[in-house]
Amino acid sequence: MTAQLSSGTAACPGCLAAPAEPARPIPEDVQIALSLPGIHCSACIATVERELNAHPGVEDARVNLTLKRAMIKVAPETRAVDLIPVLEKAGFEAHELDPGALSATQTDKAGRDLLMRLAVAGFASMNVMLLSVSVWSGATDATRDMFHWISAAIALPAIAFSAQPFFSNALSALRVRRLNMDVPIVLAILLALVTSLWETALSGEHAYFDAALTLTFFLLAGRYLDYRTRAAARSAAEELTALEVPRAIRLVDGVEHEIAVADLKVGDLILVRPGGRMPVDGEIVSGQSELDRSLLTGETVPVFAEIGQLVSAGEVNLTGPLTLRATAVGEDTSLHRMADLVAIAESGRSRYTSLADKAAKLYAPGVHILSALSFLGWYIYSGDIRTALNIAAAVLIITCPCALGLAVPAVTTAASGRLFRKGMLIKHATALERLSEADTVVFDKTGTLTSGAPELVNLGEHARAKVEVALALAEASAHPLSVALAKAAREAGIKPASVRGVVEVPGYGTEGDYRGQHVRLGRAAWVGAEQGSETSAWLSIGDHAPVAFRFSDALRPGAAEAVDALRSAGKHVVLMSGDSQGAVCTLAEKLGITDWIAEALPQDKAQRIQDLSDQGHYVLMVGDGLNDTAALAAAHVSISPASALDAARVASDIVLLGNDLSPIADACDTAVKATKRIRENFRIATVYNVIAVPLAVIGLATPLIAALAMSTSSITVSLNALRLR
Repeated sequence: MTAQLSSGTAACPGCLAAPAEPARPIPEDVQIALSLPGIHCSACIATVERELNAHPGVEDARVNLTLKRAMIKVAPETRAVDLIPVLEKAGFEAHELDPGALSATQTDKAGRDLLMRLAVAGFASMNVMLLSVSVWSGATDATRDMFHWISAAIALPAIAFSAQPFFSNALSALRVRRLNMDVPIVLAILLALVTSLWETALSGEHAYFDAALTLTFFLLAGRYLDYRTRAAARSAAEELTALEVPRAIRLVDGVEHEIAVADLKVGDLILVRPGGRMPVDGEIVSGQSELDRSLLTGETVPVFAEIGQLVSAGEVNLTGPLTLRATAVGEDTSLHRMADLVAIAESGRSRYTSLADKAAKLYAPGVHILSALSFLGWYIYSGDIRTALNIAAAVLIITCPCALGLAVPAVTTAASGRLFRKGMLIKHATALERLSEADTVVFDKTGTLTSGAPELVNLGEHARAKVEVALALAEASAHPLSVALAKAAREAGIKPASVRGVVEVPGYGTEGDYRGQHVRLGRAAWVGAEQGSETSAWLSIGDHAPVAFRFSDALRPGAAEAVDALRSAGKHVVLMSGDSQGAVCTLAEKLGITDWIAEALPQDKAQRIQDLSDQGHYVLMVGDGLNDTAALAAAHVSISPASALDAARVASDIVLLGNDLSPIADACDTAVKATKRIRENFRIATVYNVIAVPLAVIGLATPLIAALAMSTSSITVSLNALRLR
């Protein structure tokens, strides 16, 4: 029997001291995949692998820290339900993933590829510059020509390799008859090379191989900085699909058959044991239990389940076996529909146009037209195609969008570093720009503003003898309220009473005999009490009046400070939760939030975000649960805690690494400053072009001088970005 909460946090002393470990290799012939949202470091990896490998039936277990996933090769009779309790006893939340729904994990080559191209361009440009110094120093005739040809031999293969991303992107754009930032870049590089080869072939005084390589180097630096700001994130819709239960137990004439969920049909009878997740939407036809719906609805307290009740795929059966009749399977289940919502929301957000894209849309055509006019004008004026070509090359090089290419990634990298030091990880390249526009902040409740775990608040109100009896009954159950009661009593130094014959009644509570009296701990109606508005577990001893042990969901550190700071900054704060009206209202009053929504389903949350967007608001969504995933993807920008479920972290743009929420307000402030720096960089690039372009057009700047001027503007933009630190 397991109790899974939406926050999924697990104590890990090793995380405080052990360094993070890079991705580990995973065996290919795996049979079971487990999501482990609570692992953080090498100590976690060692513990998980040790516990799994020690379990009978496990042949090999490997943990990937980057994906927070364990891939396990097992004997045929071993199932995920046998392994999950092993990890939960070790303090780690675990969920079974469907290996068939996960894309094959490939080694991320993009970063290494860019870094290799950057290194080649840098090394080649330094060598060519050394050769150029000899030419500038007075080398003439055959010696000069030899240095130029050596420079060509270095530059041509280096650029063919290093500038390949720009050539590919430019060609792709031209194939569909559009222009992007890479088109003028490629033209500038090619024109510099062609001009240099022409000058070298004619034994000219100047060649510009170093200019072409310098262009390539600075542009690759900007591209690499841009890459560094992006997370190697998987699709949230894919992660949700993988969370669907891969196998189920179908009952045929009372006989159990384990089959793939894909083979289930509407009307099939399905057995779900305690601790298992619902594989389909269905109706309970036998059994009674309690359901943990926190992953889907955010409800902190398990709900009672009995015959006739409808359940949804993804809910967790806690205490007793249930038999369902399937009413929706496969793509028709509520969990799959949620994945569809996320996919739709993600595609909508991808249409956001960044400042750099807007600048490129205007910039690229202007550069081409100006260079072409310069070539035609000088050719008509001078009649010398060599002079016209040199000036056209100078115009293209001096206007080459290096500064624009660096304007955004340089600032984003500086801002990302600043926020990382404060405990926030920026995942998406445009997240800071979108965060700076946010005027409305929507918070989830359970696991986001609160810890997601029940906390006993009135232990001191009860006589020690009653607490001892309650502790004895609580320790016999895995119900979240029982676990919280037992923890609080143990921490207070209380030992359990001698209660005999303790048994758990699924869906109701635990009972036993204490000194000749029947004792019960559980639901209010079961012990003869009236349930109030607060979350409570009731204790009855014989004929005495039942007493209530009350629980609350503790606030996360920094929650009140974050809400106050956001309101002070003029942002509208909304609380939206799938929890009950009473719990949400209490928290809203505690934090001073006047706009709140309770009992919201996942689709309700996504729709509310869409409604706010339609009203012209830019919404920042902060959430952690599976029920928040569609809303996180639908929001203009989103944040999730590191303790969130994998699917929620993947759907969000920013991950909060610690438990403290206070950095959220600072992130909004940093985003505004970062966007200001980006606009300043665009202005610097514009001023540079206003001054430099006329000089190139009238022939006062050679391609070499143009390259030096372009490099100066790029360095200026980078230094301005560093002011953000």
